[in-house]
Amino acid sequence: MLNKSLLLVLGAGASNEVGLPVGADLKHQIAKKLDFKFDDVGRPENSGDDEIMRAFQVANTGPDVYPANKQSLIKASCLIRDAMPMAISIDNFIDSHRNDELVAFCGKLAITRCILEEEARSKLFINPSNINNKLNFGGIQNTWFNAFFQLLTENCQKENLPERLQKVAVVSFNYDRCFEHCLYFWLQQYYGISKDEAASIVALLEVHHPYGSVGALPWMTQSKKEKIEYGATPNTHQLITISKLLRTFTEGTDPSVSDIESIRATVANAERLLFLGFAFHRLNLDLLFSGLTSRTTSVFATAFGLSQSNSDQIKDGFSDKAQFIQIRNDLTCSKLISEYTRRLSLNLS
Repeated sequence: MLNKSLLLVLGAGASNEVGLPVGADLKHQIAKKLDFKFDDVGRPENSGDDEIMRAFQVANTGPDVYPANKQSLIKASCLIRDAMPMAISIDNFIDSHRNDELVAFCGKLAITRCILEEEARSKLFINPSNINNKLNFGGIQNTWFNAFFQLLTENCQKENLPERLQKVAVVSFNYDRCFEHCLYFWLQQYYGISKDEAASIVALLEVHHPYGSVGALPWMTQSKKEKIEYGATPNTHQLITISKLLRTFTEGTDPSVSDIESIRATVANAERLLFLGFAFHRLNLDLLFSGLTSRTTSVFATAFGLSQSNSDQIKDGFSDKAQFIQIRNDLTCSKLISEYTRRLSLNLS
């Protein structure tokens, strides 16, 4: 396990800078996806998500066997739909029903559909209608993505990129692939390198998704997971297959199905921690720090929108984990990086 100079921890607020939804918006969208209604004689009305309904219809046949009939899945969907206004998040709700496989199955289908659709609406989406279309970096120059990639490549020539990326690790609590997707195209455009060369360089970066992601990107040749383009519309088989890649809180801390041990080893060996858009939920903090006895040098974190009292409590929680702690509720992700550029620099001897 190589020591990391900087560990980047991403929450939903980080992806929100490029247009992905935070928890409340995602809950609303999931409720709409699972809002299946029927008339008095049982005929489906124009409601809910058609692709999820098709997944229900094939879920107990063919290669996508799932031991439930359509009516049971619709009932579970309605349970999720009605509970979303009350739930902290969809993840919390699924965890509260951890013994109900139907809730997990329906919830993960809806998450997959929503995240892929939001990728397609985001500032990072590249319209596939023309092979010459490129990612519009002018549209994200004021986001933390651009600020961080500048930090990552500061005074770094192309031949030094592998060494530089090996100093960094990423733990993303998001289901989206915004970070990997953006870095892949950023390197191509900034260094003028080929797609294959960019893919091989990005593969050197240690990236963890504790709760899984909505598939691997097609250029991730090292991944054996189901591959799908950023923001693409999945077919029924892809939707079911990708949804099974998502993990609940309980699954995320199960060494038999997750990389939790590698994540905690990375945290333990990181010199500096940078939290962006992270909500500091206790379950996620436990996932990162449970059993950790070593202290890191520094912690930098956004707590944008949180009260001073809550921010102070978060800071207190790091008192035994770091020597220098900055929890800023007055800075966005991009402004936090700008504020501490020198302290976060990777251009150190």
